[in-house]
Amino acid sequence: MSSQYQREPELGDGLRLHLNENTGGCSPRVIDALRALSPMDAAVYPDYAHVNAVCARHLGVDPSRLLLTNGLDEGILAAAIAYLQREPGASADGGRPEGLIVEPCFGMYADCIEAVGGRIVRVSPRGDLELPLESTLAAITPRTRVLYLTSPGNPSGLLIPAAAIHALARALPEGLVFVDEAYADFTDAHFLAELGRAPNVVVGRTFAKAYGLAALRIGAVVGDAAVIARLRRSLPPYSINVAAAVALEAALGDQAHLEAYRAEVRASKAHIYAFCNRLGLTYVPSEANFVLVRVGPRASAIVEALRERRIFVRDRSGEPGCAGCIRITAGIVAHTDACLSALEEILCAVA
Repeated sequence: MSSQYQREPELGDGLRLHLNENTGGCSPRVIDALRALSPMDAAVYPDYAHVNAVCARHLGVDPSRLLLTNGLDEGILAAAIAYLQREPGASADGGRPEGLIVEPCFGMYADCIEAVGGRIVRVSPRGDLELPLESTLAAITPRTRVLYLTSPGNPSGLLIPAAAIHALARALPEGLVFVDEAYADFTDAHFLAELGRAPNVVVGRTFAKAYGLAALRIGAVVGDAAVIARLRRSLPPYSINVAAAVALEAALGDQAHLEAYRAEVRASKAHIYAFCNRLGLTYVPSEANFVLVRVGPRASAIVEALRERRIFVRDRSGEPGCAGCIRITAGIVAHTDACLSALEEILCAVA
């Protein structure tokens, strides 16, 4: 672990372990880049050519295959706009285009499908929260236009095997498979290298989590150049502000900062696993920067008890497949340990 993170937690407004943010902050180079902005930088529309080239090089793709977005949310919305609009001349009784989601998942998928008039089709999870491949394949119909997947999954932290994504893409030749890799920077397994064999699959990335740019709102979608062009037409120009553009370049230029934070996340997850093993709690081994822990029927009360101590974790107990579960962001080790210490006191008090 980097010495920059070997400190006691600063409570401030509390420990934010509920939104999977970077709990240590962005690279100092990002702040330097923001301070260097001039009055004219703010006065003119930004030129994205350089940041596009930098990000494309970082991801190992041609710039024509990259779409930078105002947060990954905008990329998710672009896919819905581009693929779920009712086709001109379609009759009202012809059925709405369908967007397919696998529960539990990011709420933005359903929101975006609904916002553009699509029909939401939900696939129930397996008990172990692995991708229910056969059920998902069975849910695809001639009206399915977009399938949203998350790998590593949220809240499970589980990866979707590349073979499963390829199988789903083959079953949806006229539609789009959107693989949300928001947490890809915390694992070494990605679908990005597979895109050449799957032209109807795009990969979404965010720089909010590992790079600590959540407040600046910048993400990316990578895929076949023709698909990316279609998504680009769904969005307004200049949706990325100049601060986000310069921040992304600075963040990508400081990979040492990223690696230091990745080390903190790995250590934090190990602490959570050891804690759960010691107390007999079940958990899902995670490839992301969080861990889903099953604390039992008092999950909501436990989350509230932590909140009263200004420690915030996510109550996922009401979501499909997550009964009795809370999700804990694994970031700075000192923060994780403070959370686990409080959680043990609470669990012992309610036992």
